[in-house]
Amino acid sequence: MTTRRTCEHCDEPMPITARRHARFCKPACRAAAHRAARSIPAELTSRPRWVRRTSRKVPVSVDGGTASSTDPETWSTYRDAARSTAGAGLGFVLDGDGVVALDLDHCLDDEGAVAGWARNVLDAVGDSTWVEVSQGGDGLHIWGHGRLPGDAGRRLQLGDGSVEVYATGRYIAVTGRTFGGTPQRLGDLQHVIDSLL
Repeated sequence: MTTRRTCEHCDEPMPITARRHARFCKPACRAAAHRAARSIPAELTSRPRWVRRTSRKVPVSVDGGTASSTDPETWSTYRDAARSTAGAGLGFVLDGDGVVALDLDHCLDDEGAVAGWARNVLDAVGDSTWVEVSQGGDGLHIWGHGRLPGDAGRRLQLGDGSVEVYATGRYIAVTGRTFGGTPQRLGDLQHVIDSLL
C-alpha cells in the first residue's frame, strides 16, 4: 500500500495527475514555497544539518532513507535538502551548538490571532529573532541562540497552552513561512528560556 503524497507547502494531498517528482500541488504553492525559502535565516541555511520530513514529521534523508536527529551521516546541506523530492518538506537538526527552537503548538486560531499564553512569549522575544508558522499552520517556531541546562528538551505548560524548548537531539520541521515582520536572523533567546524554566 502506498501513502498518498502531500504538497510540500500546504500539506494538502497531491493531485492524482501530479508527476512522480512533483513537490507542490499547484503553481501558487510552488511560488509561496520559493518565497518562504528565501526567508530562512542564513544562520540556519549555512549549517549542514538539514533533513527531509514526511507529512507526519518523520525525518528522512535527501535520498529517502531513514534520517536521525543524532546521526550526522543522515544530514545534508540546505541546498541538497531543498532540491530533494524525498518526503513532504524540510527539517533542521538541533545539535547543541547554541541554536535553539521554541515550539508553540496550537497557538493560532483560524484567523491567525495569537492565544494569550503565546502572546506573552512573543512579547518577551520581541522583534529580535526569526519566528515561523509551523507545518500545521496553527503553531509557531521561535528560532534563536541559547542554552538549556543539560541541553535536554523541555515541555512546559503555560496557561491553556504549552511550549517545547529544544537545543539538541531533535529536529524541527521548517516551513520558512515567516510570522509577522520578524527578522531574518537568529537573536538571543537566553532571557526567554531562563524565564520559562
